[in-house]
Amino acid sequence: MLLGPAGPRKAVSSPCEDRDMSGPTRGGRTAYRIVVVCTGNICRSPMGEWLLREALDSAGLGDRVEVSSAGTSAQQSGNPMDPRTIAVMRRGGHIDAGWDRHRARHFDSGEFADLDLVLAADRGHERALLRLAPTETDRAKVRLLRSFDPGTAADDLDMADPWWGDDDAFERTHAEVRAAVPGVVEHVRAAVKQ
Repeated sequence: MLLGPAGPRKAVSSPCEDRDMSGPTRGGRTAYRIVVVCTGNICRSPMGEWLLREALDSAGLGDRVEVSSAGTSAQQSGNPMDPRTIAVMRRGGHIDAGWDRHRARHFDSGEFADLDLVLAADRGHERALLRLAPTETDRAKVRLLRSFDPGTAADDLDMADPWWGDDDAFERTHAEVRAAVPGVVEHVRAAVKQ
């Protein structure tokens, strides 16, 4: 059993395409579950998590979707979001919905059974996640986040790690995440049969 924004949740054994999620999901019903994955879970993936949550809420899907984030490395586990991530989200006009409570965590292969969509920040994360995926069904859940941005070329889907950069690097990452989010929202809308 895993903990999500709505508390404990049980494993989902069927693929998301086979589930009718047109009704409410909080309070015991199954939600569509997304995890955004980067290296340390302090920059790119929490930014993706919070921007997706905000967009899904605005689209009227927030009660049917759970979004979390994780890292492929355990090195930052337990650490808060990088302050530069919070700063760029504030500058972007996003609503602080508890950013200070974020604690980095390491992605575990056992999570695949409970997930519908696994969004990788770059091809390195995508490869790591595909290696961890226990089944073909689980491997099919892994996508690059930027693949949802129709304006991004197929050879430019990696999101550079801003941790090594300055404020401009965080602004670029923020712009890349923002550009991909509408495509993810439409993907989720189709998956939950709204």
